[in-house]
Amino acid sequence: MATFLFDDIIFGPVWSRRLGESLGINLLPKNRKICNFNCVYCECGLTPSGNAFTGFPGFSEVRERLKDKLQQMQSKGEYLNSITFAGNGEPTLHPEFPRIMDDAIGLRDKYFPNADIAVLSNATMITNKNIFTALQKADMNILKLDSVIEETLHKINCPKSNFSLNNMLDAMKLFAGKMIIQTLFFRGSYNGLLVDNTTEDEVGSWLSVLDVLRPQYVMLYSIARDTAIKGIQGIGQQELEEIARRVGLLGIRTQVTP
Repeated sequence: MATFLFDDIIFGPVWSRRLGESLGINLLPKNRKICNFNCVYCECGLTPSGNAFTGFPGFSEVRERLKDKLQQMQSKGEYLNSITFAGNGEPTLHPEFPRIMDDAIGLRDKYFPNADIAVLSNATMITNKNIFTALQKADMNILKLDSVIEETLHKINCPKSNFSLNNMLDAMKLFAGKMIIQTLFFRGSYNGLLVDNTTEDEVGSWLSVLDVLRPQYVMLYSIARDTAIKGIQGIGQQELEEIARRVGLLGIRTQVTP
């Protein structure tokens, strides 16, 4: 449970299991996690209650920090696969996310035109028109979908009370396939609750939704770092590969990361 927070706006580049050599953008505070999910496996720990935090970094600060870093990397001849919105929680909660997205695309085009703009999102904000439009501009619009069964999703992701799985899935359909679905498979128990999104009921239902959504591809992975809650375990490569095989039967590509 030795979870961590990112302590800067721009971090890396770091080697990502899914995104290659990636420069991260953390639009959340440096001193605490801000998220409308409270995932049991989160590497940033549990989402604290209350609203006491130092505030979001402003547009100008994000722009200058990103520009400076990209200039430095370009001058050194460094390589970059992606610029990734991630960090201490849900990046689309930043009130200026659409504007920052547009600016990041412009800076990418100037300094590293071959790098992808990626967003790691829990998909809760895609019902917001401005967020939806901004995510359509990402090269890699990566949306979390750990379960399509309401009870299981609430056990895993612990969303805030105003969350609607059906509304989120309806909004996902509007992307018309321009998205990447990421799903973390694991099993275990905590606080007397059993949680397992690898059962046949879970995987079968998830596959049925994928067949409707028809994403660009699916990222399958499991627990590789410390988690917010004890008592949960990732699954192995063989199980991931079997799930990937079944996704492949739908004609959808997969990326498997144990």
